[in-house]
Amino acid sequence: MAIEDLEYWDSVGATWWKSDDQTLWRHHSDALNLKLLARWLPKARVRCLLKTDVFDEAFGEGLYPMLASKAKHVVNMDISVSTLEQARARYPELQAVKADVRCLPYADGAFDIVVSNSTLDHFKARDQIVESLRELSRTLAPNGQLLLTMDNLANPAVWLRNALPFRWLNGLGLLPYYVGATCGPRRLRRYLKQAGFDVLETTAILHCPRVIAVALARYFNGRVDGATQRSFLRFISSFESLERWSTRYLTGYFVAVRAAKRRPHTPSL
Repeated sequence: MAIEDLEYWDSVGATWWKSDDQTLWRHHSDALNLKLLARWLPKARVRCLLKTDVFDEAFGEGLYPMLASKAKHVVNMDISVSTLEQARARYPELQAVKADVRCLPYADGAFDIVVSNSTLDHFKARDQIVESLRELSRTLAPNGQLLLTMDNLANPAVWLRNALPFRWLNGLGLLPYYVGATCGPRRLRRYLKQAGFDVLETTAILHCPRVIAVALARYFNGRVDGATQRSFLRFISSFESLERWSTRYLTGYFVAVRAAKRRPHTPSL
């Protein structure tokens, strides 16, 4: 990754650390991710688990407490030094290292589970998504599982957002940080198979109208009482019932996939 990109993500982390208007929305985001992980993580505790960013832990309660209960050893990483520092401030016991998902400093087969929440949708080109998936496959043990979410290009709102210039949307306050190339469920399944995965489950999450919900969450944060905030969270969470509909990929903001690393083929003698 170019040095200017490293500096950019450090500046994003530092800016978010100074802001306190995202707390309510981060609570909703964490709740959705935790619900998905509760469905998809193995019941038995695994040996070693990798999470490919610490954004959730830096700016909210995050997923670390659940992940720590599901694995004997949890490794966290991020490209941004400032975000890593903020996550460690919240969780001093967090093992977090600076690393790029396209070139991981871990041995082949090091992990039983990889959790990747909206990490691979910030690159400038899709070939970097493919590169990252191959690297994640390399570091997973045979039959190890990847639990992945990415911006869902099959959602018309996401497609329109990606079609418009980032500088416009950022200037209007609609995008707080850079979002990059992504894909819909069909292309993602193809990329995963090319990277050596068998796709086990695919779905879509976060079905509320995001732009409106984020704006309301910012307004309510610190301005209304706890009961009103809880009612608001229940209301936007009710949109998740749309996951059960056949139109889930048109309404879900994130495509979510559970995939297993394919065992290497051993030719018969």
